[in-house]
Amino acid sequence: MSRSYSVGLDTLVRERDLTVLYRAESFDRVRITTWDVSRPALPLAGFYEYFDPNRVQVLGKLELTYLDGQEPAVRKASIDRFMASGILFCIVAHGMEVPAEMLQAAERHNVSILTTEVSTSDFMALLILGLNHWLAPRTTIHGVLMEVYGEGVLLTGDSGVGKSETAMSMLSRGHRLVGDDAIDVKKIGVDTLVGSAPELIRHFMEIRGIGLVDAKHMFGIGAVKIEQTIDLVVHFEQWDDEKTYDRLGAEPQYTQILGVKLPIYEIPVRPGRNLGSLIELAAMNNRGRKMGYNAAKELVERHDRLVDEG
Repeated sequence: MSRSYSVGLDTLVRERDLTVLYRAESFDRVRITTWDVSRPALPLAGFYEYFDPNRVQVLGKLELTYLDGQEPAVRKASIDRFMASGILFCIVAHGMEVPAEMLQAAERHNVSILTTEVSTSDFMALLILGLNHWLAPRTTIHGVLMEVYGEGVLLTGDSGVGKSETAMSMLSRGHRLVGDDAIDVKKIGVDTLVGSAPELIRHFMEIRGIGLVDAKHMFGIGAVKIEQTIDLVVHFEQWDDEKTYDRLGAEPQYTQILGVKLPIYEIPVRPGRNLGSLIELAAMNNRGRKMGYNAAKELVERHDRLVDEG
């Protein structure tokens, strides 16, 4: 199940190479729970309606130039009001000099002040990207994730249906493994899912009758990936003679993971079927559809043209 996540302020400082100008007593307890980032120009001017102190506050040239142009008493009042608003830290970008009044107010109100030399716009872009990864909704799925012809293919199905064995055969054909058995899936955008393997079992595969195999050691570093965008799902199921399987594929089928719609191919498994080739075909077919080509519709249109001519 997906749930809310947070990231510690110390992680943000380390990952974004920030300088701690003032370390408040609350520093080690601060957790960031939203990827929203604000520039507090209007609050510094006195407008606090809709202000959210839980957002990351980034000050750049605009804000500090505005403060520098105020009378000392007004500047002190603006900064004190901002520091008392409930924020636990703020970041000064672009290597701007932090006003003495801000450092004094930070100490009074227990607010950490961090700085970066990166320009405000570039820093905010990097920060939002990082927060999207750290705070992304996520879940764990039983399956195998591979990169096939540039497509992220998630193999699912009951235990023992042949997912790992098929993935192993595809490694020898030049495709790349992301993870086997357990796949951590993150939603990093409105419609983007990224999968990776838990670090403990990363790039290990369980092959029944043989045991554990280290794909990176056996096939080389070029045969594995740390993470991969998930583009489609291939679901294996045991062949059922009583079931009617789609033979045209004119209308794509979809499934949902974390609210994101993904195309799904349901492949029945029985002896003699080359599952590796079918997965390659599914990946190429999915790429073709994203480029606007659908073989089933092409056949139907060709048939209709012949009927009209005939």
